Amino acid sequence: MNVSYPQPARHWLWLLLLILGVGLGAQLNGWGVVETSEARYAEIGREMLASGDWIHPRLLGIQHFHKPPLTYWLTAVGLALGGPRAGAVRLLAVLAVLAQVALVYGLGKLLFAGDRARALAAAVVYGTLPVVLISALNLTTDAYLATLELAATYAVLRYYAEHRPRWLYLGWLAAGLAFLTKGPVGLVLPLLAVAGCFFGQERTRRPFTRHHAWGAVLFVVVGLGWYGYLVAENPAFVRYFLFEHTVRRFANPEAFGRSQPWWFYCVLVPATSLPWSAALLGRAGRTPWATLPRAWRNVLVLWVLVPLVFFSFSSSKLLLYVLPVFPGVALLVVYYLSECTEGALRRWYLGVGGFLVLLLGALAVLPAVTAWPLPVVVGPMVTVWALAGLGVLGLQHWFWRPGGAAPRLLVVAVISTFFLLLAAKTVLSQNELRINSTRPLAERLKLPDLAGRQVVVYDELLPSLAFELGQVPVSLFNGNLNLSRETQFESDSSWQQQLINLRANPPKGEPLSARWWRPVLVIKSPSGPPDQWIHEGLSQREQIGPWWLYYDP
Repeated sequence: MNVSYPQPARHWLWLLLLILGVGLGAQLNGWGVVETSEARYAEIGREMLASGDWIHPRLLGIQHFHKPPLTYWLTAVGLALGGPRAGAVRLLAVLAVLAQVALVYGLGKLLFAGDRARALAAAVVYGTLPVVLISALNLTTDAYLATLELAATYAVLRYYAEHRPRWLYLGWLAAGLAFLTKGPVGLVLPLLAVAGCFFGQERTRRPFTRHHAWGAVLFVVVGLGWYGYLVAENPAFVRYFLFEHTVRRFANPEAFGRSQPWWFYCVLVPATSLPWSAALLGRAGRTPWATLPRAWRNVLVLWVLVPLVFFSFSSSKLLLYVLPVFPGVALLVVYYLSECTEGALRRWYLGVGGFLVLLLGALAVLPAVTAWPLPVVVGPMVTVWALAGLGVLGLQHWFWRPGGAAPRLLVVAVISTFFLLLAAKTVLSQNELRINSTRPLAERLKLPDLAGRQVVVYDELLPSLAFELGQVPVSLFNGNLNLSRETQFESDSSWQQQLINLRANPPKGEPLSARWWRPVLVIKSPSGPPDQWIHEGLSQREQIGPWWLYYDP
C-alpha cells in the first residue's frame, strides 16, 4: 500500500493509538458487566481481590478452575486500580488491544522488510477490525491471549532478525504467560506464525544455545508454576486439567454448551472483519497462487487457514477463540492492496468509504424509524454520533489535498471506527437489560427499602448480580444445568450455604421467609417458581425487565 507520511513514523502510530484509546475508553462504564463470560471473569476477579486468595479462583463462593488464573489476576488488578465498576473490569482489556495494534505494527516492519508505511497500514487495518473492537469491550481471556501470542511471535522473530538473547527471553516469557491464560492453545498460534516465517525460505539456521535452554526454563516456571502448585495440593488436578478442560472441551460439543456447526468460522470471520475482509477475499481471488511470494503464502496458510481449520474441528466454538488469526488477516490485506495500481486503490477507497458512510447513515436515521419494531432502544445520541462521523468524513473528503488513495482509505477507516464506537457504546448503555446486564436490577436492590436484605436467585447463575451488589447471593438450584457447579475441590460443606439444591435436599415446604429475615427472591419467570411455597409470605411483586422480584414490603 503506497502510503507516504512525514517522519518519524512512530508519531503516526501514537496518534492512531490515541484515537483508538479515546474511542475504546470513552463510556467504558456506560453499561454493567454482561452475562455470561464477562460477568464470570468480573465476579471471580472481585472475589479474588476481596479474599486475597490469588491461587484458588472462586465464582459465587465455589472454587472455579475452568481457566488458568492470569485473566482473573488482571481483572482483580483493574478493580484495585479503578474500583468496583464495570469500566475497571474492561480497562486492562482495552490496553491489551492497543498493545496488539502496536505489535502488529512491529510485525509489519519485520515482514515488510522495514517498510514503516505498510507496517502502519497494517496497524490501522487491525485496529479497525470490528472483531478486535468487540474483544476490547467484552472481557474474556481472548484479548489477553491474543496480546501475549502476538508478543511471543514478535519477540522470537525479532530475535532471529537481530540475534539478541533478550528477545528470545521475552518470547519465552510471553509464551509462558499465554499458557497461564488459556493453556496449551496459547502455544499453537505463535508456533505456526514463527514457522510461517521460515518454512520454505532460505534462512540461516541458528544453533541451539544456553539462552534457548534458560528460556525454556523460564517458560516452565511462568507457564506451569500455578498448575504445579495445584497438583501438589491435589493430584486429581492432573486429570481435571488434561481431560476435562482440554480433551473434553475440544471433542465434546455439549461439554460447555458452545456447540456450533463446522462452517461457523467460515461465516463469522469474514462478517466480523468487514470491510477489510472484502478487500482480502477480492484481491486474493484475483491473484494467482504461483505469483504469491513464499513468505505471504506461509502467512495465509499458517497464520490464517490452518488455525481456522483447527478451530473448526473443535466442537466448542466462540468467535473470539480465533482472534489471534486476525493479525495475519490485517497483514495480508495490506500486502494485497500494496500490489494494486493507484486506480484500483481509488476504487477501494470509494467502496470502503461508501460502505462506512452507509453504515453511519443507517445509524443516524435509526432512532427516527418508528414504523419498525426494534429489538433494542436506539436514542437520539446515536444520531448525534453518527452525524458527527459523517460530518468529519465529509470535511476530510472535501479538504484533503491531492495525494494517493491509500492514506485517504486509512484515514476514513480510523474516523469511521471512532464514531461507530461511540454510537455503539451509546446503544449498549441504553439497553443494559437487553444485553444481559443486571446492573438496573442491582440498583433497585440497593434502594433503601431493599438494601441489606438477603438476595436469593432462583435457578439462575448470575455472577453479574453478585458483582454489581458486591456480595454473593444465595442460589437455588432446581434443574438449570448452568447452575451446576464443580464442588469436588471444596474442603468443607460451607459452599452449601450459597448454593441450595432443591432437588437433592428439598426443604420440605419451608418458605424463604422462614429461613431468612425479609429476603428478596429474584426469578426470571413471571409466574414465579413452580413450587409456590418458596415465595410464601413475599406478597410484593415487581418487574425489572425480564426479572421479577418477590419481597415483603
